[in-house]
Amino acid sequence: MKLYIFGSCSGTEPFENRHHTSLAFEIGGRYYWFDAGECCSYTAHLMGVDLLRISDIFISHPHMDHVGGLANLLWTIRKIYTREKRLPESDKITVHISNEKTFDGTMQVLRQTENGYKCAWDTVFKKITDSVLLKNEDIEVEAIHNGHMPEADFGFPSYSFRVRADGKTVIYSGDVKDLSDLNVFLKDGCDALIMETGHHKAEEICSRITENSYKVGKLYFVHHGRGILNDYDGTKERCKQIFADSVLCNDNDVFDI
Repeated sequence: MKLYIFGSCSGTEPFENRHHTSLAFEIGGRYYWFDAGECCSYTAHLMGVDLLRISDIFISHPHMDHVGGLANLLWTIRKIYTREKRLPESDKITVHISNEKTFDGTMQVLRQTENGYKCAWDTVFKKITDSVLLKNEDIEVEAIHNGHMPEADFGFPSYSFRVRADGKTVIYSGDVKDLSDLNVFLKDGCDALIMETGHHKAEEICSRITENSYKVGKLYFVHHGRGILNDYDGTKERCKQIFADSVLCNDNDVFDI
């Protein structure tokens, strides 16, 4: 299982060499995409990621720094197809998201582009709920809602994910109100936790994981806020002193899980 970081920044003003949050896992020859911040398809393509091997896109919640690059990601997939005359490996691309209005808005934008965004494959919506969203011979993706956003008329808007593949378990927080939002997943332990820091101090997260004896193998920080971006080296050193296997992720990073 490989982890690709396409965007490592929270919804701040623009920072040099950083874009809004987006990442993907490469598993069994496919890419499973989580969040789609600005420029994610641009970064991924230049990293050598084959966008025609995407089958599922999971959006943790409908804030702009997590969904702002979704339309361009889908558009770029089609653009690569038209250039290379090669179909996506899946006959449909499923966008998993809590609010169907966000999906519909994205598709409305795309239908104003070349040829009305007509594709030789389907792009479909699947509503995220507290459940196993995807399970096949390669991967299982489970979602639980968190407290980052209040419940709405369509249900809970914000979710965290647990990915099981290649004998490994990875938790991706999305944006959370508190680390305790992940307790249902953390109590079972994980090989890696991908944790957002736009709303939390990374050092405090390291301390709480240690103090609560959570069985976390590796800790990857993403969705950096100004606190980290203005003191990257200092934060990195303090985190390693508390939790040795911690990493402050950057755009274009690739990790073996």
